[in-house]
Amino acid sequence: MDNFKDRLLSLFPNKTIASISTEIGMSHVGLSKVFSKQTLPKAETLLKINDITGCDLKWLMTGEGEPFRENSNKNQGAPLTPKNLQESMAAYDVFGRPVSIDEFVFIPRYDVKAAAGHGCYNEDDKPVFTMAFRRYWIENYLRADPKDLSVIAVKGDSMEGVLNDGDNILVNHAKKAPGDGLYVLRMGENLIVKRTQLMPDNMLWVTSANEAYEPFGIDISKPIANIEVVGKVEWFGRKI
Repeated sequence: MDNFKDRLLSLFPNKTIASISTEIGMSHVGLSKVFSKQTLPKAETLLKINDITGCDLKWLMTGEGEPFRENSNKNQGAPLTPKNLQESMAAYDVFGRPVSIDEFVFIPRYDVKAAAGHGCYNEDDKPVFTMAFRRYWIENYLRADPKDLSVIAVKGDSMEGVLNDGDNILVNHAKKAPGDGLYVLRMGENLIVKRTQLMPDNMLWVTSANEAYEPFGIDISKPIANIEVVGKVEWFGRKI
């Protein structure tokens, strides 16, 4: 089972999501968000599921192994707590020194390209992996909610010198109001990343770094069905 939703539902056969959420101490909306974002609930909730069903925690969180260990007895050994659950999920740096996972947030990286050029059709909306960012930087420098962020790639040469082909960009989806800066725009079925500037008379001027691409304006006072601000670019990463 590739995702947490399938694993959880298998532990509660013939029960609705609403009844499962009540049993494990979550709201129906909260559990639905966990499912849609393909994340995990808090440690306390994972422990409650383990306490109710006796399932293996590693399997519950990752899908690795079996749902129930052979000859397992949830009442044997030391009781599970949020503290020793966190210890079981310990991480280490390349020198073997312990690293606190709580210092980081894990932002989904989508197999989607925002074209710095003529646009790129996007079919896949499921994250292929996550990228770790330090929580303090996200919350105190970007002043962003990690749940509003995603990472996608840049394709094309229209922003060459600013954003190059293959760069990873961190997009803040909470910043959907047109403004000055680097923004990802959806035009029809294409995503593009451009520099935008608010102009008089409700015009949004869209420009490229590469002079081969002509700038154009969008009248934001008029509803345009096929144009949408996806979010603002907050950071980029590049292989040199």
